[in-house]
Amino acid sequence: MLGLPTLRAGPRFVLALLGLPILRMGPRFRDLSVGVDIIREEMEKHRATVLRSVHLHIGQLSAIVPEALSFCFEVMTSGTNLEGARLDMEIIPLRGVCRACHKEFEIQNYAFECPHCGNRDIQTISGQELSIVEMEVD
Repeated sequence: MLGLPTLRAGPRFVLALLGLPILRMGPRFRDLSVGVDIIREEMEKHRATVLRSVHLHIGQLSAIVPEALSFCFEVMTSGTNLEGARLDMEIIPLRGVCRACHKEFEIQNYAFECPHCGNRDIQTISGQELSIVEMEVD
């Protein structure tokens, strides 16, 4: 696993898992299971026993429905030491860079066209991710 920074604050500590990916493409229940496994591995590595909260970055184009993810997380953690953990989700806007004029911009209404030069050769640079940003554990 990654050598990740640990922040300690009394009996609780926060694991800063900046950008640890859960999945790259569309939502699948198996991918959530992998995400829960990643959480468990990190907790074991830091000798944590209780999960208080998980903060996720969810890309606007990741095909993740926050309400569905919340429901699945609740179902998968029920009856485990992860049960009752707060799931915080932050939606990351879809951003791109034009391959012609090299300007960066937020992609509005899924229109993959540069607002500066009109070029349609756009590289997305954010908005497709689903990653764990932070976990609070005891």
